[in-house]
Amino acid sequence: MRVLVLYAHPVPESFGAAVHATVIASLKAAGHEVDDCDLYAEGFDPLLSREERRGYHDTASNTLPVAGYVERVKRAEALVLCFPVWNFGYPAMLKGFFDRVFLPGVSFDLAGGKVTPALGNIRKLAAVTTYGASRWTAFLMGDPPRRLVRRALRAVCHPMARTLYLAHYDMNRATPESRAAFLQKVAAKVAVF
Repeated sequence: MRVLVLYAHPVPESFGAAVHATVIASLKAAGHEVDDCDLYAEGFDPLLSREERRGYHDTASNTLPVAGYVERVKRAEALVLCFPVWNFGYPAMLKGFFDRVFLPGVSFDLAGGKVTPALGNIRKLAAVTTYGASRWTAFLMGDPPRRLVRRALRAVCHPMARTLYLAHYDMNRATPESRAAFLQKVAAKVAVF
């Protein structure tokens, strides 16, 4: 299976980097073809420009500034997101990727004011993430990242797409043991996802 991994963390020695490395190694060990898209390392510009927003609905030209990323998304059969939760949301880098790349004609079609999903090629969707807050605090806040992945992002994928959401909560009080256990869980779950 062709898997696009979107990784968004600026610090190469972070636990997020260890999670990312575990995801990549597990997918490759399971025999998947992996397209590892490290948004920071690739210098992705998350800023949606005035010109891009003005041309947002022009499906003949809206993808030109991000054509390479659009092609990578369209080639993927599975999408795996690796990111930290910051302020109960995606990092700006990942949010900017969705703003600039998940365009009309790419992730959805818009006809007569009705939105229909356009990423039928993506049959598996996963997010592997970390939270500074506890699971209980995230729950009380509505856990926006989980909802974005399992509802909004899932809605533009294949109608039967499987989803997986793995999170290490309470990173502010994480121990070497909790981090190691999470990496083991990631390796086991991603390999069979």
